[in-house]
Amino acid sequence: MAETDYDVIVMGGGPSGIAAAVAAAREGASTLLIERYGFLGGAGTAMMVNPWMSYWAGGSDQVQLIFGVLQELIDRMTEMGAYGHPKQITAFDPEALKVVAERLCKEAGVTLLYHSFLGAAQMDDSGHYIKSVKVANKSGLVDFSAKMFVDATGDADLAALAGATVNKGRSVDGLSQPMTLNFRMANVDVDRMPDRKEITRRYLEAKKRGEIRCPREDVLWFYANQPGVIHFNTTRIILKDATNPWELTEAEIEGRRQVQEFVRFLKKYVEGFEHAYLQTTAPQIGVRESRRVVGEYMLTAEELLAACKFEDVIARGAYPVDIHNPNGEGTILQHLKPGEWYDIPFRCLVPLKIENLLVGGRPISATHEAHSAIRVQPIAMAIGQAAGTAAAICVKEQVLPRQVNVRQVQESLTKQGARLGIEASRNP
Repeated sequence: MAETDYDVIVMGGGPSGIAAAVAAAREGASTLLIERYGFLGGAGTAMMVNPWMSYWAGGSDQVQLIFGVLQELIDRMTEMGAYGHPKQITAFDPEALKVVAERLCKEAGVTLLYHSFLGAAQMDDSGHYIKSVKVANKSGLVDFSAKMFVDATGDADLAALAGATVNKGRSVDGLSQPMTLNFRMANVDVDRMPDRKEITRRYLEAKKRGEIRCPREDVLWFYANQPGVIHFNTTRIILKDATNPWELTEAEIEGRRQVQEFVRFLKKYVEGFEHAYLQTTAPQIGVRESRRVVGEYMLTAEELLAACKFEDVIARGAYPVDIHNPNGEGTILQHLKPGEWYDIPFRCLVPLKIENLLVGGRPISATHEAHSAIRVQPIAMAIGQAAGTAAAICVKEQVLPRQVNVRQVQESLTKQGARLGIEASRNP
C-alpha cells in the first residue's frame, strides 16, 4: 500500500511546486508532490505560458538574478536542444519541460502523485494546523498527512480551504487580471510576417469591422522553438473569477471562441499565415491572478519599484509591474531603474492563522499591484524553492515557519545555487 504520511506535502506541480518539492527532498524531508494533471509544469505546460519572462536585472550589463532549480531546468532543456531561439532567448519546449522537471524531482527523491485533485484540508481542533489533505483520484477520496505543507496551487487553494485569510483582485472592486488562452500557429512563413506594430494595426482595423471581439489593445506573439511555429499570448477573457468553477468554464469556452477569430484573422489578413494552421491551444486557460494569501508581511508595488531590500530575502526579481486591465483594454507597465532588482521577504510566504503551511509562487502576501510583477514563472520558481527549503528545515528543527531561522534558510538556498544578493556582504 502506498505511503500516506510524509514530512512535507507540496500541493501543485507547477513552477513553484517543482522547485519546492526538489528543495524539500534535497534537505532530507520525505516529500510528496501532488498534481492534478498527468505531468508537471503548470503555467509552462498546462497553461502553455511561453517564453519565460525576464529573470535578470536589465540595463547595459544585465545581471541574472534567479538560479537554483530554474537554472537546472534551463541547463537540461538546453542539452535537449529545447531551450532558446535566435530571436527569443527564453523560449522553451513545453514537452521538454515536462520531462526535465519530472527527472529532477525523481532524482531528488520526490514522490510524485498525478491525477489527484485537492478537495479539502483536515484541520486540528484549534483550526490552526493542517492534519491532512483530502484528494480525489481514481482510488476515490484519499487522505495524506504531513508535518508541513506547501501551497503551490497557484490559486492558494490549500490556504483557502484551511481557513487562511485571502484576498482576491484589486482593492477597488475585487476584479482580477484577465485570463488568456494561449495558442500556437504552425506552418508559418516567418520571414514574410509583418512586424508587431503592423499586425496590431490590422488587428485593430478588424476589431472596428466587428471581425474580432477581444478586449485587448494589441497582438502579443512570440517565436517558439520549433521552425515555422508562432506562439500567441493575446486572447483576453475579462470579468471571470478563476476560483469559481462555473466562471472558469465560461472563460475556457470564451477563450476558444476568441482563438478561432484570431486564426481566421491571421490567415486572411497577415502575410506568412496563408497556409498556417492552429497547432494547439493550451490544455488549460492561463490565469494571471486569483487568490492572494494575507501573510506576516504584505509586499507593495511601491517597494518593488523602489528596489527595496529585506533582511529576510529569499528570492529576487526585476520583472515590472504589469497589470492587464481586469475589465477591458489597456495594460499598465512600470519598470524598475536599469540594473535594479527587488527582494521578496520570507514573511510574505507565511500565512496568517495557519501554522504549518507555507505559500509558494504567485499567491504570496502581496497587493494586487505587486502581485502583477512577482507572478511570472521564474520568480514563482525562486519563491517555491524557498518555501520547500523552509518547510524541510521546519521539520528537521521541529519549529514552525514563524520561528524558523531565516538565515539558515538563506544559507541552504545559497548552497542549492540560489543567489540572494547578500552573499558578498556575509562572506567577505
